[in-house]
Amino acid sequence: MPTDSKRKKIILVTIITFVINFGLDRLTKILAVEFLKGHFPKSFLGGIFKLIYAENTGAFLSMGANFPIVLKYILLAIIPILVCFAGLYWCLFKEKDTFRCILFTSVIAGGLGNLLDRLFNNFCVIDFMNFGIGNLRTGILNVADLSITFGVIIFIIYDLFFAKDKLLSDKKVEEKPSETEEKTETVDSTDSDN
Repeated sequence: MPTDSKRKKIILVTIITFVINFGLDRLTKILAVEFLKGHFPKSFLGGIFKLIYAENTGAFLSMGANFPIVLKYILLAIIPILVCFAGLYWCLFKEKDTFRCILFTSVIAGGLGNLLDRLFNNFCVIDFMNFGIGNLRTGILNVADLSITFGVIIFIIYDLFFAKDKLLSDKKVEEKPSETEEKTETVDSTDSDN
């Protein structure tokens, strides 16, 4: 179980991560509506990065856009809300690894950013970025999608290659007896020899 100071650090980092991801998503969507909606796409870096306003009626990269309204509410609103709040609870009160909390909170903030669009914009999520070279391009996406995508990818890499080592080293630290326990054991063994 993490110490109180470690838990406070995790809570603070979780809140800061959420505010940055969620806030940046909201701000960029407001700017996209203001400066991109109804305008021609803008291209940068020789077409590698494009700003294109779009409204996505589905989930990530338009998945589920043609679902009936009841199914949309269940799959694109109710379940994501429950998952996001369960995830935030886990990060705030259960998770022991600060970096995992950062990654998981990025995913949650991205999910809630898109969910807010769906709930208050007739199930339309505002998308405005496109990356690629030539015909090899991403779909049109937003900051929330980037938070979700990079959060998940880095989370998987971290868990596969780094978290196990960290978990083992944390266990060794927890299992290592303190100096006073070692001295007590030494004194006890000396007394029993006499």
